[in-house]
Amino acid sequence: MDAPTTPSADGDRSGDRSSGNSRSAGWFGASPQHPQDGQRDGRQDGHRDAEGRVPSRTFTQIRPVGSGAGRSRTAPDAPAQVPPQRQGPTQAPAPTPTPTAPTPAPAPEDTSDVGLLRRTMAEIEPIADKVTSHFYSLLFLRHPDLRALFPAAMDTQRDRLFKALLTAATHADDTATLAAYLSHLGRGHRKYGTLPEHYPAVGECLIGALSRYAPRSWGPRTESAWVAAYTTISQIMIDAAAEDALRAPASWQAEVVAHDMRTPDIAVVTVRPDQPYPFLAGQYTTLETPWWPRIWRHYSFAGAPRSDGLLSFHVKAVPAGWVSNALVHRARPGHVIRLGPPAGSMTVDHSTDNGLLCLGGGTGIAPIKALVEDVAQHGRRRSVQVFYGARRDHDLYDIETMLRLQQSHSWLSVRPVVDDGPGGGLGARLPEAVYEYGPWHTYDAYLSGPPGMIRRGVDTLVDIGIPAHRIRHDSIEELVGARN
Repeated sequence: MDAPTTPSADGDRSGDRSSGNSRSAGWFGASPQHPQDGQRDGRQDGHRDAEGRVPSRTFTQIRPVGSGAGRSRTAPDAPAQVPPQRQGPTQAPAPTPTPTAPTPAPAPEDTSDVGLLRRTMAEIEPIADKVTSHFYSLLFLRHPDLRALFPAAMDTQRDRLFKALLTAATHADDTATLAAYLSHLGRGHRKYGTLPEHYPAVGECLIGALSRYAPRSWGPRTESAWVAAYTTISQIMIDAAAEDALRAPASWQAEVVAHDMRTPDIAVVTVRPDQPYPFLAGQYTTLETPWWPRIWRHYSFAGAPRSDGLLSFHVKAVPAGWVSNALVHRARPGHVIRLGPPAGSMTVDHSTDNGLLCLGGGTGIAPIKALVEDVAQHGRRRSVQVFYGARRDHDLYDIETMLRLQQSHSWLSVRPVVDDGPGGGLGARLPEAVYEYGPWHTYDAYLSGPPGMIRRGVDTLVDIGIPAHRIRHDSIEELVGARN
């Protein structure tokens, strides 16, 4: 499927944050034969249309095949031919040519399955919009019953399939990372009503779209590599969903019990789930409103788990943000929204006494507040230093709450940082402010806010000596950004 659990392009985020089948058989039949060794993995020009693309073909059942790893299409270079020197009338000997360094042979082409996947992604990257549009057209034409799984407006949906494919291709040889990423997607897809029998249709339409728009890299072995990869991808997602179904619902209904406008465009929304909702401080979830069915956006929990089970979110209405504007300007007590499962790894390691250095910009203060409450609930006196960034003083909408927490806990320090200057961007002064204090080499760092603030913050923290593995944040690219 696509990657609907990744953060959307329209910026609707709080905290400015992204029965199983047998593995052996799955849904697929016998393997096609491989081309002979040394054969170019591409179709002949006579099989392409006038625009040089492989025309659409009748879809058959997807079939797994062998990897074909280790085959090389690079023929040995022919020895260079040196033309004979012409002799003059006196038959003087030709001058001895100056020896030159030999030209290095080109690197052999990667013909492994992973190499073929990456070649395809490189070819379609410049035309990703066309590929994804063609994929969805094929899917909805051939399987109209699946249209109900997707939002009515597909404008924010177009790039999600490509991002998921790019992540899978990039990490195809990193089994642990790929399995964690796909398991998260599989669990998240439960709230859409995705079933195991939906995956073959998606795979066949995906192969159809790739074969049409990647004529240079496509061929029998490339198709075999994609079939094998998609079989693995879908099975991991199906297994994760089946396992998750044993312990949690696909989604939660949650009634709005409080709606507090902090600024003209920021609201604190508190909800009561219809059944227990387990999560960790620092994580986030996805929300769907009754006004925009099947459109989900990411929001961070603005507090640690509470005994009364209530959940709070800080929501900023952004231009053209369907979910954020609905939550800020339309939602009121009594309305019911829907929650997806919790996700995210920006959580406190309670096995260490390291201090916490927290940078929160804008509504990114929400998960930082949750981390402070989590430390307080565990009762250990660990130093927690919070830098709360905003563009202007009145944008520090939650400063009173943070200062009250500081008064209650001697180990907590809260420092507001206001940018003020024109064009500086939210959090522009946060790195400078962090430099003024410290040292920080015994601290674990947590960042939440706009992507630019996170990038500057990470660079600053690395410069002052905090190891990268002790810097935690949830970036837009949920997998790749977190690993980097």
